[in-house]
Amino acid sequence: MLLHAAPSKAAVPLWLVSEAELPGFLGRLEAPGVAWLAAHGFQAERARVITIPGPRGEISAAVAGLGSLGAGAPPALWDGAACAERLPSGNYVLARDLPPDAATQFALGWLLGCYRYTRYRTQSKPAHTVGLIVPKGCDARYAEAAAASIGWARDLVNTPANELGPAELAAAAAGLAREFNGHSALTEGEALQREYPLVHAVGQASARAPRLIDCRWPRAGAPRVTLVGKGVCFDSGGLDLKPSAGMLLMKKDMGGAACALGLARLLLTMQAPVQLRLIIPAVENSVGDRAYRPGDVWKSRKGLTVEIGNTDAEGRLILADALADADDEQPELLIDLATLTGAARVALGPDLPALFASHAALAEAARAAGAAVCDPLWPMPLWSGYDDELASRVADLNNVSTGTFAGALIAGLFLRRFVTATRDWLHVDLYAWNPKDRPGRPQGAEAQGLRALYALIRAKFG
Repeated sequence: MLLHAAPSKAAVPLWLVSEAELPGFLGRLEAPGVAWLAAHGFQAERARVITIPGPRGEISAAVAGLGSLGAGAPPALWDGAACAERLPSGNYVLARDLPPDAATQFALGWLLGCYRYTRYRTQSKPAHTVGLIVPKGCDARYAEAAAASIGWARDLVNTPANELGPAELAAAAAGLAREFNGHSALTEGEALQREYPLVHAVGQASARAPRLIDCRWPRAGAPRVTLVGKGVCFDSGGLDLKPSAGMLLMKKDMGGAACALGLARLLLTMQAPVQLRLIIPAVENSVGDRAYRPGDVWKSRKGLTVEIGNTDAEGRLILADALADADDEQPELLIDLATLTGAARVALGPDLPALFASHAALAEAARAAGAAVCDPLWPMPLWSGYDDELASRVADLNNVSTGTFAGALIAGLFLRRFVTATRDWLHVDLYAWNPKDRPGRPQGAEAQGLRALYALIRAKFG
């Protein structure tokens, strides 16, 4: 247990101090503690953590810097992560109360700071276990559920492609359905070719057959929320082959599916009052004698014909069939998550998922939900002026533009062609990866948008 409900006499008091608060804090601290902090040059720098020894060498207190945070402002999610990651093993208790929302975010950050992916390490490091007494006002149930959902999504993305292909991704979704008393249906083979032709086309060259998994958790009378996650378990680029450097992280091209799975787990664990549906088209985009080709024309599930301008723009193809299926039911909220374009990363970098919405009010609600829980989403326009960039001379549309500008926007416009009945639709173009180590965000997989979208769904539907 990393969060402890019962107070413990052995728990070390943990002080959270900003630079502005440091002089007042030092004025209340006993002289040995003041001398100790001064000797170590502690200036309450953000994410710096220091312990103060007692008379017998034990840890008598710990202090964590909050940097330039304004006096009285609550700490953020990642302050909790820095404490968990950098404090010595032991149990800790906050020395002063936080506002309830801040207490919950701090506890969640603490749990995320303890995340490690060690599945393939044959030699384990000594255990580092830091426990936190649940802060007053903290929603520990949410913090633990969110940490578990994020950890599961991260584990899926971190798993190498030789051990996680379409079958294993589908099994993970089916397992979630069983765990929470839902239903799952798998479409593959000839049925996939007939019902989801674009999904089949993208995955047909791989020895690991493509498939589509459809999970449902009925709830009579509740609003319908449908999640769609891009499940490209490895993307070589197909016949429009990526360079070797471009393939290094392509095990994470199922990051949208992993984030959708994590979001579904959180909604189910917290018993959100919605009828939930989860659709994952799972493929491997490979090179082979059955690979789909540039210049091919394929008929989509919706009936629109698509000319293939580039086989490395495969994610929007499999999402198109899945979104068309979801759109037929006109859910109250439809969300797709995908590691879709490099253009979104050029525009916004790795930490800011690009957010596209069917209308401005929905985009603002999602942005605000993300800002409140330190899980940012950055609204981008679906500008209809670029629609003609998808024109084809031989089909209803092309899967890419002939130009090089606005790549993330063009991909969103492509997907919009397949969402015509649902009023509230969100498309999230995310990276699903941390390129460097930071507290609570180790280099590797990241579950982006999960907490933001959970907050949005609870705000909309209770």
